[in-house]
Amino acid sequence: MTRTIETGRCNVPALGFGTWQLQGSDAYDCVRVALEVGYRHLDTAQMYDNEEEVGRALRDSDLDRDDVFVTTKVSHRNAAPADVAASTHASLDRLGTDHVDLLLLHWPSDVAPLEATLEAMTRLRDEHKSRHIGVSNFPSQALEQAAGLAPIVTNQVEHHPYLAIDAIEDVADEHDLFVTAYSPLARGRVNDDALLREIADARGCTPAQVVLAWMLQRGVAAIPKSGTPERIAQNHQASDITLSDDELARIRGLDEGLRLIDPPFAPAWD
Repeated sequence: MTRTIETGRCNVPALGFGTWQLQGSDAYDCVRVALEVGYRHLDTAQMYDNEEEVGRALRDSDLDRDDVFVTTKVSHRNAAPADVAASTHASLDRLGTDHVDLLLLHWPSDVAPLEATLEAMTRLRDEHKSRHIGVSNFPSQALEQAAGLAPIVTNQVEHHPYLAIDAIEDVADEHDLFVTAYSPLARGRVNDDALLREIADARGCTPAQVVLAWMLQRGVAAIPKSGTPERIAQNHQASDITLSDDELARIRGLDEGLRLIDPPFAPAWD
C-alpha cells in the first residue's frame, strides 16, 4: 500500500527513502533496492554529495521519471539568489533530470534575506525546474515567516519518538503544510526501545516499522535511510501497519526532547 499526503498544493508519497550519509556505489545500490521494493519518493541534497548516484539509480530503474517524487536541497551556503539558481541547475545536471519535484532550502541562512532566497526558489518553480518548494530545519517562528513569504509546502526536520515538534506541527497545520521527518528512527535507537519492541512483538513486525507507521498515521512524511537491503524492504512495509489510538498515544509519551543532529550552524529551536 502506498500512502500519500495531500495538501492544497502538493501530493507526495508519505514514505520516502533518505540518502544522507550514503555515497558512491552504496548510494546507487541502496536507491536501486529502494525503488525495487516500492519506494516512490527519494530524498537527497547538495550537501550529501550523492545526487549523481541517486539520479543514475533512478534512470537505470524501469520506472518513468514522473513515477518518482524526487527532493533535493539548496545548501544554506548557496542561499544568495544567484547561487540558488546556479546550484539548482548544477543539482539537476548531477541528477540527470530537467526538474525535481521538491526543492528545499536545507537550513536557515544568513547569506541572504529569507525573502530573497525564497523569491529565487519560487522563480525556479515558475520556470518548471521544481514542481514545489519548501524549507528544512526551520523552527516554528522561522517557518511562520517562510509561509508568509512564499508558496512552500513542507518543513523537513528531525523528528522521532524522542523528539516532539508540536510548535512546528501547529504552524504547518495553520498554513496547510506537511512535515517531513528525517532520522525518524533516531539513528537506530528505536530498535532497542522496550515499548516499541513490545508493540512490534505483538504485531509481528519491527520497532522501526512501528515508528514509521506512527508517523504515517499522523500525516507526517518520513524518509528513513538504511544501507541494508533487508531493512530497506522492511521499512517500506510499514505502510501496511495500522496502530491503535492507545498505541499512538503511548509512543507519543516517549518524547524527551532528544535532538541527535545539530551542526554548529543550526538555529535555536522551540
